[in-house]
This record gives sequence, structure tokens and C-alpha cells, in this order.
Amino acid sequence: MNLELKKPLTAIAYIVAFLAIQTVVQLIVLGAEMAIKGDTPQLDGIGFLIAMGSFSVITIALFAWLKWTPLKRTFIQSRPWMTLFWCFIASLGAIIPSVYFQEQMPEWSDSIKQYIEQTAQTMLQMMNTPGGYAVICLLAPVAEEMVFRGAALRTLLEWKPERRWLMIALSALLFALAHMNPAQFIHPFLIGLLLGWMYERTGSIIPGIIYHWANNTVAYLLARIYQDPEVGITDIFGSQSRALMAVGFSLLIFIPAIYQLNLWMKKH
Repeated sequence: MNLELKKPLTAIAYIVAFLAIQTVVQLIVLGAEMAIKGDTPQLDGIGFLIAMGSFSVITIALFAWLKWTPLKRTFIQSRPWMTLFWCFIASLGAIIPSVYFQEQMPEWSDSIKQYIEQTAQTMLQMMNTPGGYAVICLLAPVAEEMVFRGAALRTLLEWKPERRWLMIALSALLFALAHMNPAQFIHPFLIGLLLGWMYERTGSIIPGIIYHWANNTVAYLLARIYQDPEVGITDIFGSQSRALMAVGFSLLIFIPAIYQLNLWMKKH
């Protein structure tokens, strides 16, 4: 193999392995449901939650065991509490602007809209199922940070360290595509850029896990409160003008948080 291509192909292989684990586990859970119910059901919220929890645990164990994601204590031993605090604040400040911008995208075709609605409904069912918070907000962030930052981005940065922003953007693109939901492309891509920057600066997946946890927790709480996968930022705040005010207020939180992160983050 061309040594120049080995690193990027390895990075892609990590993500393919993650998606393969996800697919195999979903098929196993679907097969178990077929055996129990005696028909050919589609996975419901409980089934998807079991599958998601299972492949997250398998992913974490596999990537740690094979050292595809090197786990070090150096970062946490440095007591980076201010970095982690500003990661949390930045996540809160980014959610409303990112989602609002995403809602301004052009209308999708009917087939894509139907897929998006089905996915949103399934996510709502998962969030309303006991254990939903643990899987969506705790296990999923750890698994995804290990794959997309600790394995894939780490490898890309080793390949082209002088083009760090290009490598971060590539990992963010792969992160967004792996969600396989057109309606959720913009939000995870922007998050992927930020998470990639934090990983490149610190050399640790912990800031990304904190950010990812906060983001997923807010989404979980909103879903539990409104019980409507179609609810948008304008619906929540009651009018377009109030939604824009919320976006502006959020940016007043997000921008200083990024500034503080830039000051506090250190690579270990």
C-alpha cells in the first residue's frame, strides 16, 4: 500500500468499523425480535435503544482493547477544570444558533422528509424509554468521541499535521455523514469542527465528551418537555423575533466561551 494513503484509509476504516458494528448489532436485535414475536417487525424505540446501547458498549471496549483510541491520564491529571467548564458553556451557547440555522435550510423532497420524520419519531421513542438518557447522553458521546476524534482525527493529524484545519474539517464531514440524516447534517458538522479543534489543542477526547454530553442532554430534555419531534426554535420561543433574540443571546454565551477555551486549552 502507498504509505502516503495508509493513514487516511486507516482513519476511514475506523469509521467503517464503527458503522459495521452498528449495523450488525441492529440486525441481531431485529432477529431477536423476529424470533420472539414470530413476524418481521421493524425496530421500535426500545429495539433501537437496546441496539444503540449495545453497539456503543462494544465500540468503547473494542477501540480501547485494540488501542485504536489510546487512553491516557495525562490530560485529566493536569486538573483541566476550567477547560471542561468552558466546554460545557460553549455547548449550551452553540445549540440554539446551530439548530436555528439548520431550520432555515430549503425544504427536502417528500421521501427525505418522510425518512427524517421517521428518524425523529424513533429518537423521541428512545428518549421516552427508561435508560434512554444513559444511552443517548452518556454512552453515545463516549463511543463517538473515541471513534471520530480519538481514532479517526488522531490518525488524520498524524498524516498531515501541517494541515490541521483541513484534517479537522474532513473528520467533521465524516462525523456528519455518519449520522445518515440530512436534517442533522449542518449541526453535527459544526459540532465536529469544534470538537476537532478541542481535540487537536488538548490531545484528549475528554473535552469532546463533556461538550457532546451537554449537547445531547439539552436535546434529551427538550424532547421530554415538548414531546414533539417537529418542534422548532421559533415554536419554542413563540415568534421569529424572539427566536432571533435567543440566537443573539446564545452567541453572547458561545463567543466568550470559545475565547476562554482558546486561553485555557493546553496540549498534553
